[in-house]
Amino acid sequence: MEFWLLGAVSVVTEAGGLSLGPVKRRSLLAALLLRPNCPVLVEHLMAAMWEQEPPARARGVIQGHVSQLRELLTGAGARAHGVELVTQDGGYVLRMPRALLDVHRFEEMVAGARGQRNPGEAVAMYREALSLWQGPALAGVCPSPPLLAAAQAWEEARLAAVEQLAEGYARLGEHAGAVAVLRAETVAYPLRESLSAALVGSLHRAGRRSEALDWFHRTRRLLAEELGVDPGRELADAYTSALRGAEGDVAQATAGDRTQAAAVRISRPVTARVVALPAAAPDVVSRPGVPDLLPRAPRGFHGRAAELVALSQAAEDEAAVCLVTGPAGVGKTALALHWAHRGRAGFPDGRLYADLRGFGDTGEPLLVEVLREFLLALGVAQSRIPESANGAAALFRSLAADRRLLVVLDNARDSGQVRPLLPGGRHCVTVVTSRHRLPGLIVTDFARPVAVDVFEPQDGTMLLAGVLGTDRVRAEPEAARRLAELCGGLPLALRVTAARLAHRPGWPLGAMADELSDETRRLGLLDVEDTGVRAALHLTLQQLPWHVSRQFAHLGRHPGTHVDRYTAAALAGTDPAAAESCLERLAAAHLATETAPGRWTLHDLVRLYARSLDAGPHALRRLLDHYIATALAAMAAAEPGNEGDFPLPADYLPAAAVQEFGDRSAAVAWYAAERDDLTLAVAAAHAAGLHGRTWRIVLTLWPLIVWRVRDGWVPLLETALAAARADADEHGEARVLNVLGWVLIEEGRIAEAQTRLGAASALAARAGDPVAEANALIVLAVAQAALGGPDKAAQGCERAVELARRTGNRTTERLALQHLARHRADAGKWRQALDTASEALAFDDRPGTADVPRILLLQVKGEALLGLGDEAEGIRQLDQAAREAEASGYEDGAVRVLGVLLRVSADAGLRGRYDAAVARLTTRS
Repeated sequence: MEFWLLGAVSVVTEAGGLSLGPVKRRSLLAALLLRPNCPVLVEHLMAAMWEQEPPARARGVIQGHVSQLRELLTGAGARAHGVELVTQDGGYVLRMPRALLDVHRFEEMVAGARGQRNPGEAVAMYREALSLWQGPALAGVCPSPPLLAAAQAWEEARLAAVEQLAEGYARLGEHAGAVAVLRAETVAYPLRESLSAALVGSLHRAGRRSEALDWFHRTRRLLAEELGVDPGRELADAYTSALRGAEGDVAQATAGDRTQAAAVRISRPVTARVVALPAAAPDVVSRPGVPDLLPRAPRGFHGRAAELVALSQAAEDEAAVCLVTGPAGVGKTALALHWAHRGRAGFPDGRLYADLRGFGDTGEPLLVEVLREFLLALGVAQSRIPESANGAAALFRSLAADRRLLVVLDNARDSGQVRPLLPGGRHCVTVVTSRHRLPGLIVTDFARPVAVDVFEPQDGTMLLAGVLGTDRVRAEPEAARRLAELCGGLPLALRVTAARLAHRPGWPLGAMADELSDETRRLGLLDVEDTGVRAALHLTLQQLPWHVSRQFAHLGRHPGTHVDRYTAAALAGTDPAAAESCLERLAAAHLATETAPGRWTLHDLVRLYARSLDAGPHALRRLLDHYIATALAAMAAAEPGNEGDFPLPADYLPAAAVQEFGDRSAAVAWYAAERDDLTLAVAAAHAAGLHGRTWRIVLTLWPLIVWRVRDGWVPLLETALAAARADADEHGEARVLNVLGWVLIEEGRIAEAQTRLGAASALAARAGDPVAEANALIVLAVAQAALGGPDKAAQGCERAVELARRTGNRTTERLALQHLARHRADAGKWRQALDTASEALAFDDRPGTADVPRILLLQVKGEALLGLGDEAEGIRQLDQAAREAEASGYEDGAVRVLGVLLRVSADAGLRGRYDAAVARLTTRS
């Protein structure tokens, strides 16, 4: 048992987190944990639990929450861990070993790290201490003064630990590590000068001097605008050191930089803002040649004919903005550069390029820095470039107004990063590449999107041939195609694969394909040094908000291929609206694809990456319980009264919302769409030892099994049977055996079905489950009838009718009567068959609603009427049964009923309807 305050206030046990309930109870627990093992007066609890003046009934509220919290802890086995909530001295004490409290462990680790002489050990201890933080301290409690004060104190301690960790990295010479640690915190706390000073120093020592200077200027402006002060001594010294750089670098600094260095050393408060006077008109220096900042053309470029045409067409617009989008590693930059180099002649006034690093871990370049590079390339003297980004952007637009320029803006994060860099000239073309869709750029600047998708297998093999040589690929065509498929058509993955094979010229392509077939190793094999699929996906993901990244990680726990908003919500433990918003963000970042309205999927390699992320222990259980609840709702809509007579699992995790189905067709559509994923969920549940959920999900597929009985259900039912036995649930075992026996009958395996059904009947009787016993007798009767014993079958159904009536289960009684009518018709007892079918049809309290039992009863009634000589009414009843079967998608029933009609009716359209039903059944199978 552990108590967490460094993040959401929570209690975690081996079985998972405790559901603490409302904010007041979490606030109570937080107040007690602020002083573990010490009495906390009721007055202090009031101050912590209410932001304003507590109500008159506050003491009663506190007593109620204490009682509930004590019950929760006791139920979770708190005493075994030395934890007890007791009343003492007019207050309450939470007795506990301090080691169970994350704050205590954090403080001990930080103290130990400070005492370490070995910087490597210190870094390891600081990192372990900081890993205890799950978010802002004391999240999810009342924002009362005592709790806010505690949270702020711990946040200060965390920031101090971050700074000390960065110092430890510096002592080890790992300056890039220090930058990575400091950058995120400096963005979050831009006015904390100690963080900014440390970051400026770390950037400088990491060899990123220009970034260090840019960061100082950014911080200086913020301090002046927000606080009206100059940088302090620590930040000014860091800037001076970065400005001087290595020996001799200071001579290259601009006069403005040297003046700034002198100014910051004075470090005094700003008493008035200084408004810069407009600079004189810039001198445009005549420079030989045409500016060209394009990187070299990509080697081994292949295919993309359609995308190149689309890019050329988009570039024909006036002041064209072409937006090249696609997932990480799909080759957007390669496409843009290949097109740019191929069309160089169309831009006689220059080609400009900037990597906006929107998805890198090195930080984005400052806008003014990109503009400065553009202006220098266009011939503007360094001394005449405006210092402000707005001024530099205005100058850039004025210079581009009458020129034919190509501007390539690579790896853009969002539209706001791009707009100030658009040249705006009528004859200029801008090509933007991004992993995001950037709809804002389409709205405001009429950007023309050019989507880049993965390669088809044929193009993938040709890319491999471009690196490995045509002969090597032709020698193993099937293995090459398999490699392309295992790489998911992603050019980055294909290039990494080709690079590995290129270094091993004697290695067969088939051997590489065999290695990539192992999903646990595939992503690792698709990484080379710091380049690869995993690295690219990591950079994409880290640009997204935390809640979106969290949803993505949970998608990796889905054993299937598609999710909807409800499934995604269940995986992440959130609500459908929030899940849908995250899915849309992931689709915009090309980490998910919406394959149909409201249904999303992940690329195979993206799914493998998502599975490698930490999503917590309960995602699969939440998903399985979501499927059980949703399938029960679908069953209720599709087969009213047959919703699945079994209890939910004891540790069932209810979802925030369960999908509703307005009618039978909606339920049928859900079953059809989810069948494959439900089957995979069953396999995942069984593999995880969640046996109670395994057999329950299979049983909720009953309506789908009825409609598509010949679709090979036996293996799935055998899995459910093994799970029910492992779960030691005789009720579940009897029900699974019943369904399995019926499917075996439909497959013609009558003797095997009889054995299963006999066991089902005996199990149900022993378990005291008359409904399951009745169902087993009904299906057993079908087997007996198939072996030529309709009278014996009828006797079994009569017994089933008795059992159903004894329990008041009208659904099972109707089903027993339906089968009894069938057996009497097969025995030629037409009057008894007609009476029984009519009695069962009278049960239908939803007129106009078709279901499988009703269709089968109408068929029996029609056959009985024919047998009694009433041909016209018999044909009318059979035609009604056929039309209801056709309308509801019950193809098996449609084929059967239309087959009977063809033998007695001369209607010319029957043959066409029969052939169409057979075709639909064949196509579906």
